[in-house]
Amino acid sequence: MAIPKLKTDKFTYADYLTWNDDKRWEIIDGYIYDMNTSPKRKHQSISGNLSVLFSNFLKVKKCKVYIAPFDVCLCEKNESDEEIENVVQPDISIFCDTSKLNDNGAKGSPDLIIEILSESTYKKDLGVKLILYQKYAVKEYWLVDPNTDSLTVYKLDLFGRYQIEKEYTKNEKVIVGIFPELKININELFEE
Repeated sequence: MAIPKLKTDKFTYADYLTWNDDKRWEIIDGYIYDMNTSPKRKHQSISGNLSVLFSNFLKVKKCKVYIAPFDVCLCEKNESDEEIENVVQPDISIFCDTSKLNDNGAKGSPDLIIEILSESTYKKDLGVKLILYQKYAVKEYWLVDPNTDSLTVYKLDLFGRYQIEKEYTKNEKVIVGIFPELKININELFEE
């Protein structure tokens, strides 16, 4: 099927599971978003660099790193598939509570989400996704901008709202909030 059958009410994860095509979709607050634009080469290079950095670090840890496409259902603990209205495919997600993982992906909030900005997702990543990730208490949200070779780190404050920790640029090192012993040189993200 090329596009999910339109209906008057909102879509859920149960609907999503019936879409047996090769297209990529996200559902945010019950509304569908097309994810079928291929990422640019630099986007993929950054994604690969980050996944290798985190994978190497996490080899001896219980946390797991996943790269898109990987379905993350943002939901309350006991919500059924028919109730879940948020299914996203972050560029990178890290889960330290492995009980949230299942054969289809994950149900529950990751500890860290990384989105790499592109022309087709820029507004969504800075808008509805930022609000969604805050709502579901993703501890750390990273936005990588390939156009400026920069990284903006958002962290939840004591009131559960995102605050910009810092915008990192070339030659700086970011200390990963959920892994304080991990320091990443920003230059490594943008190596090709």
